[in-house]
This record gives sequence, structure tokens and C-alpha cells, in this order.
Amino acid sequence: MAEELIISISGMRGIVGENLTASIAEEYGCAFGTFLKKRLTGKKEKLSVCIGRDSRPSGEMLKTAVTEGLCKAGVDVIDLGLVTTPCAGIMVRELGCSGGMVVTASHNPSQYNGIKLLLGNSMAPPPDTAEQIKQCFFDKHFALADSNDYGRVTSNERTDTVHITKVLAIVDKEAIAARKFNVLLDSVNGAGGRVTKKLLDELGCVVTAINDEPTGVFAHAPEPTAKNLTGLCEAVKTGRAEIGFAQDPDADRLAIVDETGTYIGEEYTLALAAKYIFSTKTGKAATNLSTSRMLDDIAEEAGGQVVRTPVGEANVAKAMLEHNCIIGGEGNGGVIDLRVSPIRDSLVGIALVLQLMAETGKSISELVSEIGGYYMSKDKFTADKSQARQILDLAKEAFADAKLDTADGCRFDFDDGWLHLRVSNTEPVMRVIVEAKDQPTARKYIDAVSNIRKKILS
Repeated sequence: MAEELIISISGMRGIVGENLTASIAEEYGCAFGTFLKKRLTGKKEKLSVCIGRDSRPSGEMLKTAVTEGLCKAGVDVIDLGLVTTPCAGIMVRELGCSGGMVVTASHNPSQYNGIKLLLGNSMAPPPDTAEQIKQCFFDKHFALADSNDYGRVTSNERTDTVHITKVLAIVDKEAIAARKFNVLLDSVNGAGGRVTKKLLDELGCVVTAINDEPTGVFAHAPEPTAKNLTGLCEAVKTGRAEIGFAQDPDADRLAIVDETGTYIGEEYTLALAAKYIFSTKTGKAATNLSTSRMLDDIAEEAGGQVVRTPVGEANVAKAMLEHNCIIGGEGNGGVIDLRVSPIRDSLVGIALVLQLMAETGKSISELVSEIGGYYMSKDKFTADKSQARQILDLAKEAFADAKLDTADGCRFDFDDGWLHLRVSNTEPVMRVIVEAKDQPTARKYIDAVSNIRKKILS
């Protein structure tokens, strides 16, 4: 059975040629342009949207189609070319655009592509706004411009420079450069290699880059998880690097390998960045319901607090702005520093982690040991909407004594751990995340969910 095209707060995502075509992308561009014109009625100057894409071979085709849709709606387009998602987010505000669109399927396999939406504040649309755009796309009541008012297309090649300048401003460049860190970078042949190599060069690092050509032909499965990064782990070990960095195709997520060649996990990316930030100031952090308690431990030790939100960077960024948070992000390797942009940014993660290493003089394995940690299991399984509802209902019965948060699926908090069950915004799956003090404790919750799944999915 063919997969459905997914349209959510994360934008549009589908399989190229099957449920995501040029005509669909053009209509999505029209829908976004129509929405912006209605939302910004009364704005005298012509609206503009900047567009970027990751390296997937289908990206140029979809970018052209989206551009045509925006121009038909009378919106000017600034073509950023092949850039990361955080780069595009930064340029929305830098260029004073009304919004942004990024042609990317993030960490999904190569047969997928998608279109992320950004508003004029560089943030993904909140749920109610995303629903309006989605409805405009389905209704197809597009506000098309007269031929004389069609949007015009220009290009801008300053993205890397602007991004790097903003990241360098939040760290001590000289202190990092003095260490001459030996760094291994794996950009999975996505969009991150070019700009990240430039940043690391500015920071005085000795860089060995693998899979850094933006061909879109991924050298391994693109999600930066342990099973997909065995090559990077081996390269760090044999190359005697001090740290290994792995990005996903649009470079908004970052995973880390320590100096022994050990994958330490995406959860530690935010934890390490927060450890540095909380060493310089006290305040609040924001993250989602699926992120490790390590962040709470770090914040508590520094006299700070953590604000929890539903999954999605728009939700985290919104909470960061509302609570004036000094750091935020998600446990999937996404770090947000509002001084750069309200969007997950692997370059921010890299800079803050290197700053922590430079200031403490400690290796990544030493810093990870200081933070400590928990046993965490992340899994996903296919389930349609009806099955997902039944699974959540049975879970509520099975874990009736737990503290329950239903802001995003169901998060159950126990004295010895927590469990989060939710429907993915980007794939037709349910996700189950369990964290506990040790593996046997986590296993009892994993097994309980497995039994529920068997009842419903069998």
C-alpha cells in the first residue's frame, strides 16, 4: 500500500514521484504564498520568500516547482541554492523576508523529499498556523497574481558567511583555535559539509572530512544514529581524532563520537552544549517531552530549570522565547541558541561543544562521564491513526499509576524512569522512547509496550 503524503507542523514530506511531485510542490508554494498575502494584508512592499535545498537529486526539481508556485501568487523569491536548514532560517531574518521554504526530507532515506516552512521570525509555523496553510493547500483557493505582478526570482550567495559570523559571535574563537582540535566530520553527502568545514577552519581545527560532497547520494543511512555511524567511529579511532561530528542531510541535527571512537548518542549533543552555557550563566532551558533527563540534571546543578514542550522545534523555540531561555533544543541532536537563530543548528552545537572542551581542557569522554546518564531506548513501528489511538488508550490503562502528560501523545513519568508514546510528525509511524536508571528497568516498560502493540497490530 502506498504511503500517504505527510503534511504537518514540520511541513510536507513524501516519496518523490509517488506522492510528492512537481505539481504538488508548485501548489504547496502557491498555498504558502496565498497564506502569507492574507496574513500580511496591508504590507505595502512586495512579499519575499527565501528558498534553499539540501543535496538530494530531486531537490532542484522541487525547488523550481515551489518557486513557480510562489511567483504565481505574486511573491518574490530569493534563491539561496544548496544550503542547510539553519542557514535558510538565518537568512529569512537577515534578508527581511516574509517567510522561507527549505526543500529537504531531513534525516529520511533518499527516496523521500519534503518542504519545510519558516515564518518571518525564522520559526516553523505553530500548529494552528500550519493547519491554515495545510487547509489552503487542500482547498486550492489560491490568490493568483496578474501576469504583471508575478513574483521575481533573484539569488543570494552570502548564506555561509552570514551563518558563520553569527556562530562565531557566541564563542571565544581564539580560545578554541589555540587548541588546534583534530576533528573528523561526516556530513553524509548532504548540505552541511561546505559551511561546516568553513566554520571549523575559522576555529583553527585540523579537519578530516568524509562524505562531504553534496551529491545527495548518502554514504550510509542518513539519520545520525549509532548503527549508521560505524564508519565515522572507526575513522575517529584510526585517525586519532579528538572528536567526531555527524550531521543529517540538512544539518540541523548533530551526533558526536568521542576520542575513543565511541558513539555517545544524540542526547549528549544538547547536554554538552547546555553544560557549557550553564557554566556561564543561570537561567532556563527548553526541550521536548522526548529528551533525556540529563538536561534537567545539568540545569538543576546550576540553579536553573527546564521547560518541557511537545516534540517539534517550533514548540521548543516558542517556549524559549516565552521563558527567555538561555539554551534549548531536542534530544535528536538539535541545539537552539536564540543569539544565532530560533532553529536547530548543528553548527551551534559544534561551536559550543568545542568551547566546552577548550575551557575545561577535558576530552569528550571525560565530559560525558561527568554528566553521567541513563539508559535510553528509542524505537518506532508502523501504525495507522486508529491503531495509534487504541495503543495510547491501552497504555493509559496499563500505566494508570504514572504521572501522565498528554500534550504530545502520552508521556508517563515513573519514580524510576519515563515512557513517551507519540505519533511521528514526519513518518507514518509511532515512536516509543523509554529512559530509566538502568536497562532492566527500561526493559519492563519496553516489554509492556510491546505487549500492547501485539494486541492491536496482530
